[in-house]
Amino acid sequence: MYLRETRRTNRDGSVVRYLQLAHNERHPDTGVPTAKVIHNFGRVEQVDRAALTRLVASISRFLDPAEAVAAASGADVEVVDCRRLGGAWVLDRVWERLGVAAAIRRTADGRRLDGAAVERIVFALVAQRALEPGSKLACTKWVAERVAMEGCPGFDADAAYAAMDFLLDALGEIAAGVFATTATLLNLACDVVFVDTTSTYWELDGADELAELADDVDDDGVARPVEAATRTFGHSKDFRTDLPQVVIGMAVTADGVPIRCWTFPGNTADTAIIRRVKDDLTDWNLHRLVWVADRGFASAANRGYLTRGGGHYIHAEKLRSANSEAAAALARPGRYRTVAGNLRVKEVRVAPGGGVGADADGCAPSGSWSAPTPSRPTATGWCVSG
Repeated sequence: MYLRETRRTNRDGSVVRYLQLAHNERHPDTGVPTAKVIHNFGRVEQVDRAALTRLVASISRFLDPAEAVAAASGADVEVVDCRRLGGAWVLDRVWERLGVAAAIRRTADGRRLDGAAVERIVFALVAQRALEPGSKLACTKWVAERVAMEGCPGFDADAAYAAMDFLLDALGEIAAGVFATTATLLNLACDVVFVDTTSTYWELDGADELAELADDVDDDGVARPVEAATRTFGHSKDFRTDLPQVVIGMAVTADGVPIRCWTFPGNTADTAIIRRVKDDLTDWNLHRLVWVADRGFASAANRGYLTRGGGHYIHAEKLRSANSEAAAALARPGRYRTVAGNLRVKEVRVAPGGGVGADADGCAPSGSWSAPTPSRPTATGWCVSG
């Protein structure tokens, strides 16, 4: 079956062309193949091209991609390979634009590794998790057989594990490089930082049994544990205290753009996390910040720690709590100013570290306490500049 074109010449010499769907049949008497017209599409210049497109599409549904290409291009075309491109290509452009690739290559080169090769393997692992989640072994087959990835023809499982070991060892340095790029690219304002934690659990029978291994001594002579168990039992925010978990902490800007995230053992309390967050961001040259957190972080020691180096903080506190500082601040005279709904604010002078009153030099850095209207005594928030 095929499409054929027939012509007719008019008396004035003009030529009219017609398009027909036909197939060959042998003449019953002579045995000569003869074209039999199945359907007339009409004059070539008046043919419904959309109808032909639909016909081709309906036929192609019953062919695999290689057969369809060969049928459209002729018998001389051989399809060697067919890969997916779109999703990996888009992720690769975002990867480059955010500076992730450059940070990985720069860090790997500093460790005398092939930065370009390591970066491509790490990107392949990330792209696979985003597009077709699977194991590292499945990723090697995915890259080798299913996806077209620039600069990454393929790799084996050993290379994937080596890349993950490098990423785990150099994560802090890579994250700092990515932050430096995105902070400039997105024009991030990091003067106010919001910190909070959550937890996620695993469907396991028990916690990790891996004990802390022998300490490794770094170049500064400080002993650091090589590896320790992370999935442990603790206070579950998912109400699954029967399952082991980890605690995930995150710091974001006032606009909600993530700055950095952390993973802690499942039994880590919020009061122990805020100091690690401050120290890590200080290493990124983020010093004079306003830290915003809920009451789980607001121990007296943490409030003093956050004010080091010119830092400030905003912490929440319940009205019905026994916090003496909150009670003292609420007892101070002063007018409230309505902000929104049941939220009212008044300014109270506080000393560095959160104590109500002037500091040793008689200075009274400014802060504020906010309280809801008496009709709905739910919570009070307080802001201290130390």
